[in-house]
Amino acid sequence: MKMIIAPAKQMAVDLDNFAPETQPQFQSQAQQLLEVLRQLTYPEAQQLWHCSDKLAQRNFDWLHQMDLTRQVTPALLSYRGLQYQYMAPDLFTAPALDYVRHNLRILSGFYGLLRPFDGIVPYRLEMQARLSVGEATNLYAFWGDRLYHALVAPTEPIINLASQEYAKAITPYLQPNQPFITVVFASLVNGKLKTKATLAKMARGAMVRYLAENQVTTIDAVKDFDHPDYRFDASHSTSERLVFVYQK
Repeated sequence: MKMIIAPAKQMAVDLDNFAPETQPQFQSQAQQLLEVLRQLTYPEAQQLWHCSDKLAQRNFDWLHQMDLTRQVTPALLSYRGLQYQYMAPDLFTAPALDYVRHNLRILSGFYGLLRPFDGIVPYRLEMQARLSVGEATNLYAFWGDRLYHALVAPTEPIINLASQEYAKAITPYLQPNQPFITVVFASLVNGKLKTKATLAKMARGAMVRYLAENQVTTIDAVKDFDHPDYRFDASHSTSERLVFVYQK
C-alpha cells in the first residue's frame, strides 16, 4: 500500500534533525527543469508563480543560486505547510519513520516523486504551473507516466491524500482494477459534503501520522482513523472514496 500526498509551498532547510538517505529518483529531470526556469525573465517567472513582487524577487534570486546537491534536507522535513505541521514528522517514533520510508510518497512539480528521506532544496514550482519543457506543454506532459511507474506495482493499492492537482499526475495511468482510494475530509452542509481546504490539509497530515504510528497496512484499517473532529461516514463512502465527516 502506498500513500500519496501533495507538497507545500512553504519550505525550509533543516540540517539539525534527520540526514537525507537518498537522492531523488528524478534528480536529472529536476536539473533540467531548473535550467528551463533559469531562462525565464523576471516577469515570466512572476506570472508562472502567481505571487507578490516581494516573494517573486526572493524566489527569482534563489533560482539562480540553487544547487541541487548542497544543503539538502529530507523531503519530509523540508515542507512546512499545514499538512506537514499536523503530521509532525520530527516527532515520529522509529517504527513510524520506517513506515513512511516504505509507504509514503510526495508528488512534486519540480522533483516528480519523492521518498520521505530524499535530499532536496527549497523550490517554487507547482504541478499545474504552465511551464513548457521541450515538446511538453505542461508539467503533466513532461512527467508523463514516469511518476506512476516509480510509485507502485500495477496491482498495489494507492491511498490518495493528495489534492486533485497532484493526483492528476497519477490517475491517467492507473491499471484496470487497481485500487485507488481517495480520502475525503468534509463537512455536511444542508445534506451536501463541503470540503474546506485548510481543515482538509490539517486532517491529511494527522492521518499520515496516525497511519504511520499505527502501522496501518489495509484499506479497512484506514477507516479507523482516530481524530477528535472527524468520523468515518460509511453512508457517503464508496469502494473508491473514504469520507470522513467533520463533527463540530
